Amino acid sequence: MTGGQQGPEGRRKTVLQLVPALESGGVERGVLEVADALVHAGYRSIVISEGGRMVDTLVQGGSEHFESKMGRKSLAAISWIAWLRRFVVNESIDLIDFHSRVPGWIALAAWSSLPRDRRPVLISSLHGLHSVNLYSSVMCRGQWVIAVSHTVRDYIRENFPKVPEERIRVIHRGIDADDFPRGFQPSDDWMTKWKNEHAALVGKKLITLVGRVTRLKGHSDLVRMIGNLRSQGNDVHGLIVGGVDPRKVDYLRSLESQIEAAGLSEHIHFLGERRDLKEIYSISDCVVSLSRTPESFGRSVAEALSIGSPVAGYDHGGVGEILRAQYPFGLVSVGDIDQLTSCVAKILFVEPRVLPSANPFERQRMLDATLELYEEAMGRAV
Repeated sequence: MTGGQQGPEGRRKTVLQLVPALESGGVERGVLEVADALVHAGYRSIVISEGGRMVDTLVQGGSEHFESKMGRKSLAAISWIAWLRRFVVNESIDLIDFHSRVPGWIALAAWSSLPRDRRPVLISSLHGLHSVNLYSSVMCRGQWVIAVSHTVRDYIRENFPKVPEERIRVIHRGIDADDFPRGFQPSDDWMTKWKNEHAALVGKKLITLVGRVTRLKGHSDLVRMIGNLRSQGNDVHGLIVGGVDPRKVDYLRSLESQIEAAGLSEHIHFLGERRDLKEIYSISDCVVSLSRTPESFGRSVAEALSIGSPVAGYDHGGVGEILRAQYPFGLVSVGDIDQLTSCVAKILFVEPRVLPSANPFERQRMLDATLELYEEAMGRAV
């Protein structure tokens, strides 16, 4: 971006992003990436959230963080409307981009209460395929709506048809090929540590599912597929990579019970939250994406394919969109465990390891398109 970063009276234009928390997750990573791009382009970047482990990275990148509990689903959230209204005025906010529903309603209410000539640009970034109701409709009530995939755009068209087409901008989420380079191999030190910590996995065919341990991510289908492959005499091992929300402990216990009942306790391993996903993707013989609910994008799929690791995933939502573009061999009908088992078996034991096609979902393309929209929107508001 060149020029356009100066607001009235020569001050830097200020962009505010709203997200419930900055603990982990693809949405949160995207917020940090946009914030970093804003700083590098000469804008003042502010994020309001409840906080979390990502805040230090955000601030170190030059953005500002203000803590607020406005993202909580509670009637008390209403009390934040007046606070946000004052904040927008006092900090001379030029543009608000909200990424979640509760902050969205607060932002919309605060924005609507301002005189028209004092209102910043209001943008909503829709990352999920929410239940269709009044509560979710706020994600389509920005002056512009960013859809993170064609899947999300189609969801808006079907469920919120009153949203003008010209207000919807498809900006795919993206990953940096430098972060997930094609053909990446772990360092000798990393491999030595991995083998020491996971000696039982050496020599096994590794099938990896990356995602928070929640019912939506399809861990149960992974268990069934691993059971099928092992019953066919294949020495495979499942890796589950992702943290567990304290509110989802009951689901974790039920998943562990399923694994034990299937006799797979020695063949499926929970790795928890990891920061070495690049290395784990690279040693995985197959990565799977098995959410029964359509994903809006599918970051783990894009990351694994960028490295060149084969992926099998359900053919819907953003995951299907990515696989059709880069690795259609890995497409599987939703919930078809037999087809999933067959597809993974072919990837592991039959098909040569053919690299996925080049990554069309580059992070820089996403950042450029986002900042271009911000600047266009602020220019129209002048």
